[in-house]
Amino acid sequence: MSDPQVTRRQLLAGAGMAAGGLVVGFALGRVLNGAAPPATVAGAATPAASAAATGSATAAATAIPAVVATGTPPASQIDAWLSIGRDGGVTVYSGKVELGTGIETALSQVVAEELDLAVGRVAMIMGDTTETPNQGYTAGSLTLQSTVPILRNAAAATRQILMGLASSYLGVPAAQLTLKDGVVTGGGKQVGYGQLVGGGGLYQEIPAHVPVKDYHTYTVVGTPVPRVDIPGKMTGTFTYMQDVKVAGMLHGRVVRPAGVGATLKTIDPTSVGSLPGLVKVVRLGNFVGVVAQEEWQAIQAAQTLQVTWNLVHALPAEADLYKDLTSEKTVDKVEVNDGDVDAALKAAAKTLSATYTWPYQAHASIGPSCAIADVGKKAATVWSSTQGVYPLRDALAGLIGLPPDGVRVIYVEGAGCYGHNGFDDVAADAALLSQAVGKPVRVQWMRGDEFIWEPKGPAMQHQLRGAVSASGAVAAWDFQSWTPTHSTRPSGMPGNLLAGQLIVPPAPPAKNGFVGGDRNAPVNYTFSPRRVTIHWLPSSPLRPSALRSLGGAANTFANESFMDELAAAAGADPIAFRLRHLHDARAAAVIQAVAKLAGWQSRPSPAPGKPGQGRGIAFTRYENTLAYVATVAEVAVDTSTGAIRLLHVYVAHDCGQVVNPDGLRNQIEGNAIQSASRAVKEQVTFNRDQVTSVDWATYPILTFLEVPQVDVVLLDHPDQPVWGAGEIATEPTAAAIANAVFDATGARVRSVPLTADRVKAAL
Repeated sequence: MSDPQVTRRQLLAGAGMAAGGLVVGFALGRVLNGAAPPATVAGAATPAASAAATGSATAAATAIPAVVATGTPPASQIDAWLSIGRDGGVTVYSGKVELGTGIETALSQVVAEELDLAVGRVAMIMGDTTETPNQGYTAGSLTLQSTVPILRNAAAATRQILMGLASSYLGVPAAQLTLKDGVVTGGGKQVGYGQLVGGGGLYQEIPAHVPVKDYHTYTVVGTPVPRVDIPGKMTGTFTYMQDVKVAGMLHGRVVRPAGVGATLKTIDPTSVGSLPGLVKVVRLGNFVGVVAQEEWQAIQAAQTLQVTWNLVHALPAEADLYKDLTSEKTVDKVEVNDGDVDAALKAAAKTLSATYTWPYQAHASIGPSCAIADVGKKAATVWSSTQGVYPLRDALAGLIGLPPDGVRVIYVEGAGCYGHNGFDDVAADAALLSQAVGKPVRVQWMRGDEFIWEPKGPAMQHQLRGAVSASGAVAAWDFQSWTPTHSTRPSGMPGNLLAGQLIVPPAPPAKNGFVGGDRNAPVNYTFSPRRVTIHWLPSSPLRPSALRSLGGAANTFANESFMDELAAAAGADPIAFRLRHLHDARAAAVIQAVAKLAGWQSRPSPAPGKPGQGRGIAFTRYENTLAYVATVAEVAVDTSTGAIRLLHVYVAHDCGQVVNPDGLRNQIEGNAIQSASRAVKEQVTFNRDQVTSVDWATYPILTFLEVPQVDVVLLDHPDQPVWGAGEIATEPTAAAIANAVFDATGARVRSVPLTADRVKAAL
């Protein structure tokens, strides 16, 4: 790699884009603590570089200049992350990345609104450790709620400064100027943003308080702007990570252990010595890989290489999973303890208890994980679909023995992730193989690699007890959950990477803490006494990590199923019963909205008359403080076989101010379909050594013919903050379906997935 010292601004000027451009930035103090991102290997903010970040067709063939950027403006200045080019177009640098959720379009709308530009004149560079701020992970439905206020203020401050410059340039008072699509007009003259900038920077702190537009005047935010990524995806011209090519790259595959915890016994490199195209067999302790000239050659070498393993039979019997979970020594935390629950249960005339289980589930990304790494002696560049370029950068640096500022991670969109799947691990595979051969190496997992070795959404068990009073109100509530942590993301720790656990000596074990299993364990209903206890499991048989909503889906399944059981015990309509225990007007509004959308007929469950078709309701508020959602599911149940047919899913959604209603509907519809698939089909299976659900036959998901109709109603609050919507609609789906099955049949199924066998057994 060459390493000429060049400033970022000189780099931009040399690229011919921003010789007359202003670079405008915003501080991300919560993440950056006022410090600029470290200067590392940098690419130009050219249209090609923008394409590389957003995954356009041009990106794959564009070489990224090997230059080192120095002198990047501090993150606390206005001059760091939003640039205005000579033509007046804007490039935004975002540490949050586009995962297929539409944030690229939504964030562009926010900037376009405040700067009075067409959305098409705003481009995004997302997730590049040399170009974008460190915003941690794109996860937890945090992107819009954390980034919109910052981008809005930064763009508004920029507009204010530009209008002042235009006033001086045109000799017209600012109050007499008009602005349209980046052109300021007054006194019979006009000037564009690009002309005003003149090639210099502002070098000012972003004001603590800056006037932003009144939402009543919005013309872009709140409108259904078409998503900028969809045309390429629909026409097959979009460049996913799996499509990226780097000059001179080789291809690698990893030969995985024959079981969880297995250690390498023997390896015979001569077994592949005669194969064409083989470059090297790599062994680093229990990490074994092959590198070849072509991908098919790497696949053949990995399948042919003779290795044997010492098995340790580390997994429990699958049938004993939940018994083992609840018998482990736990770290207990009481989240809620309001009143004497035990006394209330003892005194109650009508009590209920129920146990609910949730299985290990896979992310089941349609495209297997892929990454490219180019590791040199002093610097490395990695192309990855990671949700966190900075946390992955730091973990990879520790793995390959480079300083963090010597590693550049560039985000390229992959084929869906829904949480912490194999994207980070495959980047580590590529880095180790590239380091071993001294050339760029591309690694793409096989389908079996993905299903067996990606981190799993953890299995959980819940035990609930409750009571209803003579008047039909909840008289006691006791919730207990057994769960491991729901996050083992890289977070700067090589020991959280699969490769880091296989090399010898292994990377130091990571200390992840307990994350995500308590999400939405408390409910937002108002009743007393109540108690919520989380029994944290220090370990998990299968490697656990974040799957969409983390523990929220399982906890809501248990809570909303049990709420339905209490409603049935009280002889109450399920919606009326919930509304009776809600004192939050916005919570009540989403339930009333979904009832109207679904044409809900008020009556207790189960449905009278001949069984077979029913409807169910479930409600939650994300993390108990953010977005609201209520879901109604309609199902038909074949009572002779137990098979469920999903007819209709209705969703009412309130995430505050809606930036793009069409994009939000896309998000909710996809969320409802994926969570319905998880509810009725998805479960990781395993034996004493390894995962056995290794393909679409053994880990089925909903087919197109099985997808229900999804209708959505949005409750927009343009005067309120923006809340994220990436995960919330996942949480109530399984409970709504289970409650619909009970309404249709009178049988209660308390274990996900709601398979035909389980329904038939309940019947």
